[in-house]
Amino acid sequence: MTWSLVELEACFEGVIPSIISTADADGIPNISYLSHVAIVDDDHVALSNQFFAKTAANIRLNPQATLLVVDGHNGAQFRLDLRFAYSMESGALFERLALQVEASSAQAGMADVMRLRHVDVFRVLDIVDTPSPAGTLIKRKPERNRLDATRRIVERIAAETDADGIVNATLDGVRERLGFHHGLFLHCYPDKGQVVAIGSTGYAPSGIGAEVPLGEGLIGAAAESGKTVKVSDMSRIRRFGSAIRATTPDENRTRSIPLPGMAEAMSQIAVPLLVQDTVEGVLFFESAERLAFGRDDEAALAIIARQAAASLALCERLSLEGESAGHRPSDPPAGETRIDVVHHGFDDSVFVNGDYVIKGVAGRLLVFMMEQSLASGRREFSNREIRLDTTLRLPDFKDNLETRLLLLRRRLEEKKLPVRLIRLGRGKIGLEIDGHLRLTRQ
Repeated sequence: MTWSLVELEACFEGVIPSIISTADADGIPNISYLSHVAIVDDDHVALSNQFFAKTAANIRLNPQATLLVVDGHNGAQFRLDLRFAYSMESGALFERLALQVEASSAQAGMADVMRLRHVDVFRVLDIVDTPSPAGTLIKRKPERNRLDATRRIVERIAAETDADGIVNATLDGVRERLGFHHGLFLHCYPDKGQVVAIGSTGYAPSGIGAEVPLGEGLIGAAAESGKTVKVSDMSRIRRFGSAIRATTPDENRTRSIPLPGMAEAMSQIAVPLLVQDTVEGVLFFESAERLAFGRDDEAALAIIARQAAASLALCERLSLEGESAGHRPSDPPAGETRIDVVHHGFDDSVFVNGDYVIKGVAGRLLVFMMEQSLASGRREFSNREIRLDTTLRLPDFKDNLETRLLLLRRRLEEKKLPVRLIRLGRGKIGLEIDGHLRLTRQ
């Protein structure tokens, strides 16, 4: 049977290490394990070169090599006869592999140790399936029509007119059409150097408001680089991550929201939301299955992320251009419950009845609306007036006001607090307070 590299896709996901065999000028063999092997095109593979000085020396003397790869699904083995083609230390392929190595290694606390130095590219001369206890790989057919599913999700996102609907259409569409049930929609805030979760599916608690610094882990790496980052077997690094979370002091988490995650996750993927090569956020999904995200899934999520990013950008632009008519429902009678709100000026964190809600720009927005309500009884606000108020210190270049208000509204809803935000129309927001508000600044 003749095999092609694309049919061996599961062999290049890093679940089972590949083995390379080389020989020196005297024919003495050397065998090494490889952490990363990637398909370049129909005829070439790229091998990460990090520690293997002997392998590299042998290749320079004798350009022939043999590579054993193993299918992560069923253990089927294949021997690839290779001939060295060239080495690279830069370029798109090198950057993609370097990012993958760095992001996955960082989760095991070895980012500096595992840094990629250069990549060797080999021409594949022959592919032979070898006897193994698992037998021969059966050529698989796609289980789902990814193209049609992607089209339907994109249409659903494009039909939405506000940030709330866009985030929901994205996460719900991926869950219902692609079958990935655990994920986050994170928006980028360059002024803070981080991405923040504004949408969540499959997690309890949801993690809305969780912050990830640019460059940290899979999510941060995708946000910083603008490239998709994927791990197909988390079993070795999951225990390390759990140990780190367990030993984090509680006081360091007082004003932070934990990033949710599956304890049994095996596969993770982080896909950047791009608008004209500018990163607007990240779509993140994980699965309890190894090799859960194949090439078709990666392509589908990239298309979906592009549409979501474009729709969010359009939503922000429309909110700048004008406001739609909206109707504010009549206020219910204020209850007798006292609502104690504390605002800490050093980080703009807000606590309601002793419960942490939000910080940063979103915290300032909430306090601004509360102060207006206490001073004059106002409960309705427009994006335009918020942007013009210099006391709020919104970022000059891009304020991302729509997504900041969405984040704030969802945090208040999730906490089930007697203070809520309601959307009254494009560019208009309403404040609801069930009780007697008392605001204290510290």
